[in-house]
Amino acid sequence: MTTWQGWQHFATTPPLTPPQPGDAPRSTEERLAYHSAFVTVRTPAINTLATQVRTLMLLGRHQQNTARPSLIVTGPAAAGKTTALLEVGRTCHLAHTRKHPAPPGRAHEQVPVAYLLVPPGATAKTLAIEFARYLGIPVTNRMTQAQITSAVCHTYTQAGVRLVLIDEIHRLNPRTTTGAEAADLLKDLTERIKATFVYSGIDVAATPLFSGIRGAQLAGRASLITCGPLPARHGIRRPFTDLITDMETALDLAQHTPGTLPRHATYLHQRTAGRIGSLARLIRQAAITAICDGTERITKKSLEAIRLDHLAEEASRPRTRQPARTA
Repeated sequence: MTTWQGWQHFATTPPLTPPQPGDAPRSTEERLAYHSAFVTVRTPAINTLATQVRTLMLLGRHQQNTARPSLIVTGPAAAGKTTALLEVGRTCHLAHTRKHPAPPGRAHEQVPVAYLLVPPGATAKTLAIEFARYLGIPVTNRMTQAQITSAVCHTYTQAGVRLVLIDEIHRLNPRTTTGAEAADLLKDLTERIKATFVYSGIDVAATPLFSGIRGAQLAGRASLITCGPLPARHGIRRPFTDLITDMETALDLAQHTPGTLPRHATYLHQRTAGRIGSLARLIRQAAITAICDGTERITKKSLEAIRLDHLAEEASRPRTRQPARTA
């Protein structure tokens, strides 16, 4: 998805849908493929991000002299940050293409969304090359960073890019020379490209990105959205149980009893530490196992047999109290 062709395919491919009453049964291979990809459940983080992005795009639409306000999506690993980023980007892409359809004879009129990953050990030049690669801008070894940047700004403006999504922003370290130059490049791009920039990374507020002069500039322009683990309770609501219910409704298993997974909400919250990514992996893997072994249902026993990611396993492991030291 870090090229325009790949992003367009992602954004325009209809999302998966749960089985509907009256639908013909899917084959085993179709159901395995369905649970492997699975549906994207609308979470509070996605709703908040969508609202904020829409507002900031309107706010910065006619802003000319300074960088437009931006957003940073932060939180721990497996909290659903990238999923939220992609879902909001897809929504923006589809809304723009509906409002501005391509004229007859042309594949597309504008490129509303760009999605990029910060490369490991990013320098200003390698980051500029990532921007160029997204739109297929030719880059040669002889080109300087300034030349690549100028080509990127010109092409992005001509293509009508309105939303730039930059993932893995925690890879930037402005305390190093190369990291500082890469951070300065981003600042330059936000001022020269007429788009709203949205960044996503792991625990961004605790990284060097918010320290020093460059960090103060970023913090002064960007709003922070925390995409953290879902609590078991929030007032009278149970957001984690609601998420489990939505995922269970989307299952395509012949013998699964509705309501089984929500009854195990406490266990699932403890097992995944409330992380959306870990929960989705656990349920998807359990569904695939249920199809393969012919049981066609998910039980607590089948959930317990699945090994999750190391982060979730460590979080769910009971902590033993250390014995008191004696003098």
